[in-house]
Amino acid sequence: MSARVVEAPQFTPVHLITGFLGSGKTTLLRRWLASPDLADTAVLINEFGEVGLDHELLERVDADTVLLSSGCVCCTVRGELADAIKSLHGRRERGVIPSYRRLVIESSGLADPLPILTTISAEPQLRHHYRVGQIVTTVDAVNGGGQLDRQPESRKQAAVADRLVVTKTDIAAPELTQGLIERLAALNPSAPIRFAADASLTPDDLIGADWQDPTRARREFGHWFRAEAAEPGTSHGDDISAISLVLDRPVDWTAFGLWLSMILHRHGEAVLRVKGILAVTGEDAPVVVQAVSQLVHAPQHLTRWPSADRRSRLVFIVKGIDGAALRRSFDAFVGGSNA
Repeated sequence: MSARVVEAPQFTPVHLITGFLGSGKTTLLRRWLASPDLADTAVLINEFGEVGLDHELLERVDADTVLLSSGCVCCTVRGELADAIKSLHGRRERGVIPSYRRLVIESSGLADPLPILTTISAEPQLRHHYRVGQIVTTVDAVNGGGQLDRQPESRKQAAVADRLVVTKTDIAAPELTQGLIERLAALNPSAPIRFAADASLTPDDLIGADWQDPTRARREFGHWFRAEAAEPGTSHGDDISAISLVLDRPVDWTAFGLWLSMILHRHGEAVLRVKGILAVTGEDAPVVVQAVSQLVHAPQHLTRWPSADRRSRLVFIVKGIDGAALRRSFDAFVGGSNA
């Protein structure tokens, strides 16, 4: 293997691939592992055999770690996730494996994404070196609609995603695919929808940047609210709804922070996702806020607005929370929203 020199970032982003059983996430990951886009990436999976690595295996480091011809470091998870990441990090620090600048985790089909994200952010030995990146959720065009109907885990995986990848469109009836697309767009309007059958789809399209990547942040934020721009409001998907709040004038940062903390404390895991770009009093450029359930990311200050639209915009994806009550609460604490 030719030597590669990759400088480890101060905080390595951790990207999560999730999706319900049989939704195609392992097939997508297998395709990724052959791509040079993952040359500077470490991947944690449940078992090597599930993704068929033998033909791509170039060098075995130990029983749980291989280096692929694409340059990717691939490890199996034995025991607790935190221990697996700490072991991987230690081997990077000691030079046992090539350095990597991002980590990808494939979750099990029944997994709730939140405990994985909480592990990254709350585990003392990890939070000083790693941060949450993109959540990519695969949804099966053939069976996805039924899974959304019957399986709360499937709905939650789709609701918290940053990227949605619809799989098996080559064997699904067109009306099934279209119905699923419309349903996903209502369930999670800020997540771009891509298709696994698209030959041009690369890992870089899905995890090449995230909302904390300063080099591509403005483009990322520009995608968030396009679906909401024409008709801000509430879109319903079963027991989960997407609620949009829009404010024409700047918000007081202290008042907003108190209000958001109150909402997350009051409703707990019923708030699945929060994404927002805010005009803040006294600031020329916007501030981006994001939370997954009660896990709140540090706010990010942009250098300039991603478009000519300077309004504050918030999207809440919630379970069983009344949108009108949320708006009344926002208006009382922060100021009148116009959506």
